[in-house]
Amino acid sequence: MSLQNASIKVTEFIIGGFDKTEKPFVVGVVILITYVLAILANMMNILFIIYDKRLHKPMYLLICNLAVVDILYTSSTSPAMIGVLVAGVTTISYVPCFIEMFAFHLGGVMEMFALSIMAFDRLIAISCPFMYHSYLTNVRTLVLTYILWIVACGFVSILPATLLPLPHCHSTLKYTFCEYAAIIRTTCVDPRPYFNLVTVIVFFLLFFTFTFICLSYILIIFFVKLSSDSNKRKMGSTCLSHLVVVTCYYGPLFIIVVLTRMGVVLTLEARHGLTIGAILGPSIVNPFVYCLRTKEIRCKIFRIFKTVATSQ
Repeated sequence: MSLQNASIKVTEFIIGGFDKTEKPFVVGVVILITYVLAILANMMNILFIIYDKRLHKPMYLLICNLAVVDILYTSSTSPAMIGVLVAGVTTISYVPCFIEMFAFHLGGVMEMFALSIMAFDRLIAISCPFMYHSYLTNVRTLVLTYILWIVACGFVSILPATLLPLPHCHSTLKYTFCEYAAIIRTTCVDPRPYFNLVTVIVFFLLFFTFTFICLSYILIIFFVKLSSDSNKRKMGSTCLSHLVVVTCYYGPLFIIVVLTRMGVVLTLEARHGLTIGAILGPSIVNPFVYCLRTKEIRCKIFRIFKTVATSQ
């Protein structure tokens, strides 16, 4: 039987990744609460930075960009998962599924780029503190950020370009939302060549960005050793926030992408858990880390709470 005869016309996909989930409503409520907190916290960071002109500096523009990325990343998947677990809506239309896939992978690539450029920012700030504002101006920071968004869109556009021409043999997604691996498994073709293509892209982005971050911190450690004790404490506090964020994102990603390719076998439930953690974890951790460890934002929050308490 030819592929054309075996294929079906898909108007919507069935999300089947949560079929074996115990207490789906509880899991859905946990994801819902985490999602709402992540959105509110990231929006708060963005609004603080936009409306306070004293925060219109390269570092805060990059924090703002990271918050935008986190909102995109978690919003690309969380509503669909919440709909399945809480409301029992297990289907998603064809076009929205592809939009969700594009947004999810764009958010993942931009998370890598955002963390990389933030490491570069810290490197410039520590290695050239007196020339920092000359080297990294607001305009250059915004231009560099725009370029990274364009490059990320270019990489991610490969995914729908390879998927759209393919015929589908069934409409049930094996995973918990619309991602490339889930959709390619619904087609009538051998997925291995397509997985190999995506693996090359992911490995290139993953190791390029992670290596860049590691090299940046090797140089940062070198310059910190040359500094006075008071500067060391200040530099360490500044970099710790970024290292926490990097660990939260790259940790699950290395397990899912790298170790599985090296032969480590994950159950479907374990993969789902790591994937959801990799999406929601950084999105909820990032804004709170930067709110609590960035002096200007922390002081602004305390002033707001103090004003509210005084008015009452």
